[in-house]
Amino acid sequence: MFADLDGELRGTNTQASLARVLAHYQASDWNADRVVMTGDVIQDDTAEAYQRFRDLLLPLNLRVHCVPGNHDIRDLMRAACCRPPFSYCAYEEFRDWLIVGIDSCIRGHAGGEVSADELDRLSDIVSRSPAKHVMVCLHHPPVPVGSKWLDSVGLRNGDEVLDRLRSLNRVRLATFGHIHQEHDAEHDGIRIVGTPSTCRQFKPGSEKFAVDDNPPAYRKFVLNPDGSVDTEVIWVGE
Repeated sequence: MFADLDGELRGTNTQASLARVLAHYQASDWNADRVVMTGDVIQDDTAEAYQRFRDLLLPLNLRVHCVPGNHDIRDLMRAACCRPPFSYCAYEEFRDWLIVGIDSCIRGHAGGEVSADELDRLSDIVSRSPAKHVMVCLHHPPVPVGSKWLDSVGLRNGDEVLDRLRSLNRVRLATFGHIHQEHDAEHDGIRIVGTPSTCRQFKPGSEKFAVDDNPPAYRKFVLNPDGSVDTEVIWVGE
């Protein structure tokens, strides 16, 4: 998002693109309970861009769980996304599930790392929750995605993060942003899922930076009582 309504990223008006995605959801027959936003909300480092994001999401009348991406400004994002119905790197129990947002960003770097303190915070939250199943939300993928340039700016300590998720026993799902394309794989019983962008997509499997022609998208998740997850990417064409 930009403060300027006409702001464009790689030839796409980001405000109009996100608005089209949200309108597609609102016109569908699917009623979500929550929104998970996995980072990179703004492009121009302004508080006004975050306000535009809030203004677009508020009419959904849903809780919005937010975590920062490498393009976000933590202080600005925290100020905008700590006010209900938005939350910032927060946690919430919902039916049989615990949803937890963690920070994977390193200031000034495209790649990420989950700090020891943040991993300990996650462990503490999970240990204190009676929820049977856990969904962890972050920006950077904890696993390689098969694209050389994207994997070079992934999660530096992905193996450590996966080890921690496994040790908690109840983590069934980890979802992330960053890669602007689909990803869905299982690692030791944990579903690791990435979602395309509501703006432009990156070309899968590319060695160097490359933009794809796929349209904007969002992803539906159904968190089942038995800990299984049903999910589907919804592409939003013109």
